[in-house]
Amino acid sequence: MDRLLSVNEAVEVLGTSVQFPRKLIAQRRIRFIRVGRLVRLPESAVREYHEGESVRVTRVLVLTNGDRTSKC
Repeated sequence: MDRLLSVNEAVEVLGTSVQFPRKLIAQRRIRFIRVGRLVRLPESAVREYHEGESVRVTRVLVLTNGDRTSKC
């Protein structure tokens, strides 16, 4: 069974403010579970969101040779 995280624990994983996961929950952009009045996020849902929103950084090197420009 997946570990259930509180919003504050999800903040630590995501590295954001408390408002961000609350916004994701309100917009239904992340899976969550209600336990009575409490809201919990499955750890796998937080990790999936974090990995899905990550962008791979690539480097573009622009070489100029006179008036010609090429990208590598």
